[in-house]
Amino acid sequence: MVQEYSVLIGGQAGDGIRLAGGSVARLFNRLGYWVFVYNDYQSLIRGGHNFTVVRASGKRVQAHRNKVDIIVAFNQETLEKHGWRLKDGSIVIFDSDSVKAEGLGLPLTGIASKRNLPLIVRNTAALGALASTLGLEFHLVEEVVRSSVRRNVEENIAVAKEGYDMSGGYRGFLRVQALNNPPRPILSGNEAIGLGAVKAGLKLYVAYPMTPSTPLLHYLAGNADELGIAVVQPENEIAVIGIAEGAAYAGVRTMVGTSGGGFCLMVEHLSLAGQAEIPIVIMLGERPGPAIGLPTYHAQGELFFPIFAGHGEFPRIVVSPGDAEEAFYLSAEAQNLAWRFQVPVILVADYSLLESSFSSVLDEGRVLIEKPKMWSGGGEYKRYLLTWDGVSPLAFPGTAGVTVKVNSYEHDEYGVTTEDPVLTVRNAEKRLAKSRAIEDELRKKETVKTYGNMQAETVLVTWGSTKGAVVEVAEEHGFGVLQPLYLNPFPVWEMEKHFPGKKNIVCVEANSTGQLARWIMFHGFRVDRTILKYDGRALTVDELEEKIKEVSA
Repeated sequence: MVQEYSVLIGGQAGDGIRLAGGSVARLFNRLGYWVFVYNDYQSLIRGGHNFTVVRASGKRVQAHRNKVDIIVAFNQETLEKHGWRLKDGSIVIFDSDSVKAEGLGLPLTGIASKRNLPLIVRNTAALGALASTLGLEFHLVEEVVRSSVRRNVEENIAVAKEGYDMSGGYRGFLRVQALNNPPRPILSGNEAIGLGAVKAGLKLYVAYPMTPSTPLLHYLAGNADELGIAVVQPENEIAVIGIAEGAAYAGVRTMVGTSGGGFCLMVEHLSLAGQAEIPIVIMLGERPGPAIGLPTYHAQGELFFPIFAGHGEFPRIVVSPGDAEEAFYLSAEAQNLAWRFQVPVILVADYSLLESSFSSVLDEGRVLIEKPKMWSGGGEYKRYLLTWDGVSPLAFPGTAGVTVKVNSYEHDEYGVTTEDPVLTVRNAEKRLAKSRAIEDELRKKETVKTYGNMQAETVLVTWGSTKGAVVEVAEEHGFGVLQPLYLNPFPVWEMEKHFPGKKNIVCVEANSTGQLARWIMFHGFRVDRTILKYDGRALTVDELEEKIKEVSA
């Protein structure tokens, strides 16, 4: 039987709930467990209710469950909102200075205040108590504290030890066994996207803060020197993409990050990139809309937006990873594809992918910086030279004897504005040729993933981070899973291998209109049923297990 534990930590904004969840994840990671960390927080700096669920298992897990083994409550509201998650054998660890409950009550506030330490230090005392209930040796807690706390390290260790010792009556309440696995990197989707892009040559990241992409801006800015990149935060999203396009024109690999409202402002520049053939990667973080919607919650409502955004007809690539590992590889692939074909590439990532953390195993050797088609230096340079694949050789400003002209107007091969109907047709056909070349290239890549029993009559189709719950439930029930990684061009050539003979095609996604289902049907495939969740929260394994009964009977 697979060993598995789920811990929920709850409190208000400012209590350091996410930090506490990260420490719990590191504790299980040191024991050899796969971990998944789901963060739920309101759009508030202080107050409100935040919680984190850490799921640790002997098998790979990429979604959380509703029911938990332990609740760590820093306020009464946590138990009021999450008491229903407890099951037989669960335990509550709570701050007895402010919470009334049954279980392991500790004066967490008092432990911090008597040392004149910030209230956030309650987290460390709770971590010690948690380790005690799990039957762990204290040195593991000390290792986690030393690896994650930057200030007052010795004081935090003392606080953790006090929480550990005060929990003696519950020592080994659950008794977790260490697994014979080495610790694995724990990455959020945002971190993985940043690292993948850098590995593929990213040199400039430009963004304006907008959840759920803001952590990517913070991560890259905080590590810019180590990563060897520049990070710029201008005054708005229009400036963001304009700066990035200017840098790309000069030969700098760039990426921008935003969410739906910010992408709206970037759309005119998206068309500029299509006409001027400027390579750029846009990371589009999905959250519920319309308008401000739910700024800090989960949705997959923007499948069509990046595919059809912009005026006029021009090629673009849209890709969507489902976990941190895919985010790393596809972010790198997006950089290389943007520069190979001189097109915008849009990486669509939902909130749960970006803001959750995953145990990950990365093969950095898989990622190479692929060189774009460059001008050989012979003859007269034509920025928009007509070629069989629609891709013209690049040269950058500063190249001796070369004038590099880009143009948002229709233009001739030199980049000079034209309204000639013959050249207009040639340029349209150039863009069509590039679209065909992109599809030919994608046929050589992994564009669709499969899981479970693909011989089964029921196949679940999903995209983005929803794949975490879908894959787990499908493998438990003997179903197959299809996960398209590329949404445009849509990999019809790969999808058509798996649809024949299936009696029940079920599309599972986090929106109210079944956007992936509609996109699949647009390309001539059948979808029999949909499972849709659109309350701003990610689909849990428990929920899908209940819903799947309705559509697989």
